[in-house]
Amino acid sequence: MSENIDIDEILERLRELAISSYPEIVINAEIIYGKLRIYLIDDSFIDIWISRRLPNRYAIHWERRHIDGTIYRWDNTPHESHRHISTFPHHFHEKHDNIVKPYNYPGNIKKAVKEALKYVKEKIEKQYHEN
Repeated sequence: MSENIDIDEILERLRELAISSYPEIVINAEIIYGKLRIYLIDDSFIDIWISRRLPNRYAIHWERRHIDGTIYRWDNTPHESHRHISTFPHHFHEKHDNIVKPYNYPGNIKKAVKEALKYVKEKIEKQYHEN
């Protein structure tokens, strides 16, 4: 039970980080269904999931399928099909589930979320400058 409280506390700190550090892209963030959902200015969202059962298992998923058919996900689910990735089990899905690239996990979820939010911010800003 204490692990659940710790995960909830981590998600709350990540929620505060997203709102305070990225106000130019983050509209709101809430803990919903045991994960953190971050709502973005382009009508997309990021879900941050941290396993409550498996230590150090995570996923940061940027959902854009309803906008342009893409997803971006940083995670460490050890899929056998990704064993060839140099950073296995850490990997990055770029645009589609089947496009998988290495991801050098920075060592903790807070740093990973900061990296992901920076990536998302750059992509959104580029999108707005192109339109």
